[in-house]
Amino acid sequence: MILQTARELVHEPGELKLHAVAKACGIGQGTLYRHFPTREDLLAEVYRHEVEALVAAAPTLLTTHQPLDALAAWFDRVAAYARVKRDVFAAVEAATWRDLAAHSLGPIGEAIELLLTAGRADGSIRADAEAGDIIVLISWLSRLDDAELDTRGPRLLSILVDGLRAQRH
Repeated sequence: MILQTARELVHEPGELKLHAVAKACGIGQGTLYRHFPTREDLLAEVYRHEVEALVAAAPTLLTTHQPLDALAAWFDRVAAYARVKRDVFAAVEAATWRDLAAHSLGPIGEAIELLLTAGRADGSIRADAEAGDIIVLISWLSRLDDAELDTRGPRLLSILVDGLRAQRH
């Protein structure tokens, strides 16, 4: 509950205040500080939680979708992740965000590789697509404001999915 509340509040204008998070959760500040001694600790955990949810979605989507469709559905989740990444990175010190970025690239790359491998195996995704390429291409999402993310994000991700499609001869 604390992480979800902080995730919602970090998007609000102004600096995220721990007392505001505690109040919104209906807990005392002492309880919050025992779990998260600093604002950076809380924001880092919000970000880590978001990365874990994004990574966990990849194998789940492959159980219910064809590989290319799973990748497209995963990209929808990437857009939500990008909002959180942008807001968290804007709120923390530079040293903290470098640590967070380093933490996320490995697991996110692995999730992308899982989706790409499944698509290559069934012939729906081009053989030369690499996880590192996808990370570079989706990194722009966290630079968009909410209006652009809502209007351009889905279209641009759709273009990316189309570019990943294997050419049928």
